[in-house]
Amino acid sequence: MNTKMKLTLLAVAVVLTATSCTNVKEYQKNKINDSEMALSARKVEKNESNFQSYREGASGANGGKTGGGCGCN
Repeated sequence: MNTKMKLTLLAVAVVLTATSCTNVKEYQKNKINDSEMALSARKVEKNESNFQSYREGASGANGGKTGGGCGCN
């Protein structure tokens, strides 16, 4: 690649990364603690069970999609 192309790609990368940064105002920070922003306990358990059923395929008996441990569900 020539120098002009490298500088163009660098400029595009800088512009894309610089525009993705933003400051959060004080009155917007309270939305982080809203109940709809947090996972409920049931959603966390369901997600962990789903993850474990695929990861521990040979264990079985947890009601999920389980195979023989070889990944062939």
